[in-house]
Amino acid sequence: MESLKLPKDTMLGASIVTITGDREAFIENYKGIIEYTTESIVLQGKNRRICFEGKRLSIDYYTNEDMKISGSIEAVRYV
Repeated sequence: MESLKLPKDTMLGASIVTITGDREAFIENYKGIIEYTTESIVLQGKNRRICFEGKRLSIDYYTNEDMKISGSIEAVRYV
């Protein structure tokens, strides 16, 4: 990876989570949606699940590559 100068997340297929305050999260490289309620959204990454917990959570959009979650995000856990 180092000699090719490619980003590690691309080579490893790792999920990228970008959080803006406690109101928005952008997720890239996820595999699927496991659970979706207004209090919990659980996504399957390549090796781990990503759990978003909060209030009034919603998925604003999603594609095969990325998604946007909005609401009052209180916690993000990797399990």
